[in-house]
Amino acid sequence: MASLVGLCSGAYRMSKRMVANFCTDVLRVPLALGEVCHVEQTVATALDLPVQEARTYIQGQDANVDETPWRQQQRRAWLWVVVTQGVSVFCIRASRGAKVLWELLGEEYGGVLTSDRAKAYNGQPLQSRQICWAHLRRDFQAMIDRGGAGAAVGEILLEQADVLFGWWHWVRDGTWAPATFQGYMRWLRGAFQQELEAGARCACPQTAATCQELLKVEPALWTFARVPGLDPTNNAAERALRHPVQWRKTSYGTDSLAGSHFVENLLTVVATCRQQDRNVLDYLTRCCQALYTGAPPPSLLPQTMS
Repeated sequence: MASLVGLCSGAYRMSKRMVANFCTDVLRVPLALGEVCHVEQTVATALDLPVQEARTYIQGQDANVDETPWRQQQRRAWLWVVVTQGVSVFCIRASRGAKVLWELLGEEYGGVLTSDRAKAYNGQPLQSRQICWAHLRRDFQAMIDRGGAGAAVGEILLEQADVLFGWWHWVRDGTWAPATFQGYMRWLRGAFQQELEAGARCACPQTAATCQELLKVEPALWTFARVPGLDPTNNAAERALRHPVQWRKTSYGTDSLAGSHFVENLLTVVATCRQQDRNVLDYLTRCCQALYTGAPPPSLLPQTMS
């Protein structure tokens, strides 16, 4: 029953009262609200070892990273996510600063980091960083929407971004060979830089500031063109945050560190199992059984799926 309670709360975003009613109506097991909290903590404990293993695993992988506001103990906090190939990890922290990023990825992180342009990510070397082009498209559209001197710059940059996505889709689906793609991208990169330089001199202060900022991180715009399989967007992390964002809107966050512990572990398991096409309830059940019997819990890592 513990695994089912964890599933209802963590995967289907049911409130504690809804979970208690479900247990009474469907399972014929009456639970008080406090007992629901106790069961959730049991489930969180059962997941500690595989989640810790997952946190170690992501430190050696290329990663998409993002964060979103959260509420913890009635205070503003941040829910972070790191998405890698086959494993996603969540954590709740009071800060959205670089200290949390390096806690998650490790001080010696050597993978490629894909993210937006938040300051927390500036410590990553430009040659191993990919800035999200989906965010850039929104910036270029904002230039157009503001009108004035920056609109023409935004139109050209947006057109070039759309060309980039078209070519990238062609190489991704096999229409273009990687070498062909890289050849065309060299031309596009030069044209894009020229337009950024022109935009940095335009009369619109906001457009000029955006172009100047992009020129400073220009190498990080094109990492995907030389690293096979790397996506030019941070969409994987944004998709991973949709479920917890909806959960936050109905739960208003967590009232305790214990509640945050449950959220972190359940989100990690739910997202990772779905990445690997594993049954979430089955995985939770096996972890709870391992806790009760003292056996090792099943791993979340892709190469140990069983």
